[in-house]
Amino acid sequence: MERPIKLSCRGVWKIFGSDPKAFLERHKNAPALSDFNAEGYIGACRDVTFDVHEGEILMVMGLSGSGKSTLVRCLTRLIEPTAGEVLFDGMDLLNASEEQLIDLRRHKMGMVFQHFGLLPHRTVLENVAFPLEVQGVDRSEREKRAKEIIQIVGLEGREGYYPRELSGGQQQRVGIGRSLAVEPEVWFLDEPFSALDPLIRREMQDEFLRLQRMLHKTIVFITHDFEEAVRLGDRIAIMKDGVVVQLGTPEDLVMSPADDYVAQFTKEAPRGKLVRARTIMRPINGQTPPAQSVTADAVINDIGPLVLGEGREVTVLDEGKQPVGIVTRDDVLEQLFGKPAA
Repeated sequence: MERPIKLSCRGVWKIFGSDPKAFLERHKNAPALSDFNAEGYIGACRDVTFDVHEGEILMVMGLSGSGKSTLVRCLTRLIEPTAGEVLFDGMDLLNASEEQLIDLRRHKMGMVFQHFGLLPHRTVLENVAFPLEVQGVDRSEREKRAKEIIQIVGLEGREGYYPRELSGGQQQRVGIGRSLAVEPEVWFLDEPFSALDPLIRREMQDEFLRLQRMLHKTIVFITHDFEEAVRLGDRIAIMKDGVVVQLGTPEDLVMSPADDYVAQFTKEAPRGKLVRARTIMRPINGQTPPAQSVTADAVINDIGPLVLGEGREVTVLDEGKQPVGIVTRDDVLEQLFGKPAA
């Protein structure tokens, strides 16, 4: 059963220029890229529409200047969209009052950005507790909650440290902890790990996945790294020139890229970890199914050892353990190494 929708983006535009609303109306709410170039406007987000379901991690990615960071700021109304709707539990944030927005940001939204933004004169405990202080939570309660969060993000024992005494990865953990202190319903992360060294970045991705298994947040995560998007996301939206070119699961994007731009992103994708038996299986066509079997959700890395041995073929089983197809050695080799030349 599909999970309920938590956040919706409906026809969102963010246009920079002298009179963006008039520009949009002049072109009947559908200006082409050539119109922007001709009149000197910039379409940072152009007619963006998607839903985010409860507990989902939606990765938004693209090259620098594609509009992904502008989009996340539109979703939180840190910048004002030119047109469209942003629905949070059905409420249009673009019609929300300043007081409603402040309340949402304090109680229901968590935000983590690339630059940690920690308060240098406050300890780890005080930084994590700061959003609760803003809410007016009394000191004993906010410190109790902050200590629980510090334990969750793996900084127990460093409550009294100042940011300057922490590594980059530890500082990012403080930023994550601070955003979690308000127990947000939706978590927005804008390239939170991109400034970290590769090994620390991998460690923080592991930590992020561990936290998500515990907390089941609804997450919009901005990145320019397809490997990171594949590793962390349930679905990926790829942006170019302010437009969402394609949105789908990592497997969708690898198997059916919408255009050459998406294909370039997915060219080096780890197909062995993404492509499932149900996607590449062929019909049984009345033949006796092979004795070896895999589930329909088994990925190529699981299937390979079975078909590359003597068996050469495996039966694909549905949830009821019934045969629904066959995967052969050639099917696996084609996905891993490409189709052989004729």
